[in-house]
Amino acid sequence: MIRVYPIAVLAISLTLLVLSAWVGATRFTRLRAQIASHKDEYGVIQGATLTLLGLIIGFTFSMALGRYDQRKNYEEEEANAIGTEYVRAGLLPAADGARVRELLVAYADQRVLFYTTRDDAKLREIATATSMLQTELWAAVEGPALAQPTPLSALVAAGMNDVLNSQGYTQAAWLNRIPTAAWLLMFLIAIATTALVGISVRRNDGFARVILILPVVISVAFFMIADIDSPQRGVIRVVPQNLIAVAESLRASASPRGRR
Repeated sequence: MIRVYPIAVLAISLTLLVLSAWVGATRFTRLRAQIASHKDEYGVIQGATLTLLGLIIGFTFSMALGRYDQRKNYEEEEANAIGTEYVRAGLLPAADGARVRELLVAYADQRVLFYTTRDDAKLREIATATSMLQTELWAAVEGPALAQPTPLSALVAAGMNDVLNSQGYTQAAWLNRIPTAAWLLMFLIAIATTALVGISVRRNDGFARVILILPVVISVAFFMIADIDSPQRGVIRVVPQNLIAVAESLRASASPRGRR
């Protein structure tokens, strides 16, 4: 969809809003003549429309920012779950614990790639690899837990459950986007607002520059919202600092020097 690409939102919104302002400024000659005798009433309508648009943009920006914060929190939870389970793996028999830790190192690397990759084909490969690793991770703790059902093995299994669940929460957060209906409402009100402003603009030497101001400001606001709301295509993205730190720590622990 168009909202997946913030730059497309910027281009489309700027084109539509400049066009609506131009139409308002160059057409509706009869309406403009009527407005001249009802300036106060028209000013109230125009101000109310601008206020409504500002409120909707602010509300939508708050929605996008909330979703961004949620994605950051889940990234931290994933890192904590993986790091904790790596430590708990030491409670398993030596061979089983080593296997779990080996898989967790590979799993942490895949989670970092998930956050840093933009190519759709590579993301599908990462999703497949992640799913396979999750199956192997659960099997690695399920066997020892069934063979020796002790409180320690149950603790390791619960930790692995947190690892798998945290990835699911992250995936859900990335799919949680601003509804299309909200975007349509913003676009419709923005088009109406720029048209109303265009109608009130007098055609003079600075006419072209004046009708560009509001469309540019609104389009930039739309771009900001779309960028924050786009986890993988935007400029403002969640940097997996916690996962990177955990992945580096796990690799260091897994190396022969780290085990000394």
